[in-house]
Amino acid sequence: MNFDSVIKSRRSVRKFKSTEPDWRDIIEAIDAARFAPMAGGNYTPKFILVSNKEKIEKIAETTQQPFVGTVHYLVVICSNPERTINLYQKSGHAYVRQQVGAAIQNFLLKLTDKGLATCWIGHFVEPTVKNILKIPDKIQVEAIFPIGYEYQKPTIKKPKVDIDSILYFDEYKNKKKSPIKKIAA
Repeated sequence: MNFDSVIKSRRSVRKFKSTEPDWRDIIEAIDAARFAPMAGGNYTPKFILVSNKEKIEKIAETTQQPFVGTVHYLVVICSNPERTINLYQKSGHAYVRQQVGAAIQNFLLKLTDKGLATCWIGHFVEPTVKNILKIPDKIQVEAIFPIGYEYQKPTIKKPKVDIDSILYFDEYKNKKKSPIKKIAA
């Protein structure tokens, strides 16, 4: 799949086929996350590939979204913010979130490229997830991703945000691009 197709076809999926994906494809998606930019070279995201059905069902309960428990694999993404926060102090908190988001985007795009589907789950009971997966207290659980094959492709394309509603020039709310001034030779 070409890059533009991957970007435009990625979407949240909540209904999966019963077919088990090849776990190596998921590892390739995790590997793609390693190439996201990281503040100061401190790689904070950590990935847990969960295949234990009992753990998947318990984690699904914490999300209050039953479809999460219907898959063969979950990926739980965590972060260890300690080094980044020590290095950048207050700004480190924002940097951790930014770099985890960048890593997740790489991960999502590679899953799409491999023909896999997921849904970004941000609502869950973090202490329970930490207990199930033996995650230390100082580690933050960032998101949960149920992974599988999409049950049925949608027949209607969901419209995306129009670029005119998100693009400004030179200052907030300015919709007009200033003419480019030619420099005399």
